[in-house]
Amino acid sequence: MESGGKQMMHKGTVYRIVVQSELSDRYAVAFEGMEMETKSGDTVITGEVIDQSHLYGILSRINGLGLKLVSVQTLPEDAHPSAGGNREPKEPKP
Repeated sequence: MESGGKQMMHKGTVYRIVVQSELSDRYAVAFEGMEMETKSGDTVITGEVIDQSHLYGILSRINGLGLKLVSVQTLPEDAHPSAGGNREPKEPKP
């Protein structure tokens, strides 16, 4: 969705961001308000992202910490941690 040349996101889009390597709890402060889970040598960061500038800030923080970004995916609306929903990525529509 675009408005005035800027891409707009719905308020409170839930993202699943995967970075390479298993991060310790000391990194949690860098991603405050998001859940961190280590899995198979990677760290999965899941949480609500308010708008594009918030997303870019998180991605910039990942870059600034020297972490390798593996993937960024939006999740279904019911995937927010407080909703207790499914956290699997959306399947692409044919």
